[in-house]
Amino acid sequence: MAQRTRAAMMEETRAKLIAAGHRAFAAKGYAAASMDELTAEAGLTRGALYHNFGDKRGLLAAVVDRIDSGMAARAREAGQQAGGGWRGLLAEGEAYVEMALQPDVQRIVLLDGPAVLGDPSQWPSQSRCLEATMATLRELAAQAAIRPVDIEAAARLLNGMALNAALWVAASGAPETTLAKAVQAFECLASGLLTGEPPGGVGQGE
Repeated sequence: MAQRTRAAMMEETRAKLIAAGHRAFAAKGYAAASMDELTAEAGLTRGALYHNFGDKRGLLAAVVDRIDSGMAARAREAGQQAGGGWRGLLAEGEAYVEMALQPDVQRIVLLDGPAVLGDPSQWPSQSRCLEATMATLRELAAQAAIRPVDIEAAARLLNGMALNAALWVAASGAPETTLAKAVQAFECLASGLLTGEPPGGVGQGE
């Protein structure tokens, strides 16, 4: 019982630090965020941050993972609402790109994240997205809805398009205009995988 209580306390501490880090990184950016200030806001010490995340960069990695995982979950919801299948796959990608309009996503995930943590395609959250995209493509391939291409290659390129479109939107001086251009291009390029028009049973929601 005591061990479970200690584990719960550790998880609560991590959650407080991630929430405080999210607020600090969103408000000030990674470079300007103060570890002393964000730990004090969480009612914790800098030692707790070091113990749980190693350093400031480790905290950013945890915050990015939390936000990016949430983005992926919301994208999946958009795909389900679109009926799944091919149209669901497009809806997921477009929803992910649209989230680049959110200020905290822009600053933490799409600007500071790559600058501090490196290649986003190597992040754990992106790896999970890749697995989900591959699963959908396998289903579409089994229905002969897409061309006979390597599933992993196709999934990596689709996810890469969505990620790079989001990065473009986040860095743009006119994000709304850039978003419209990015979504149109994403749909056009992705449609090259299709063997023809999306059949009724593959994601049109009919």
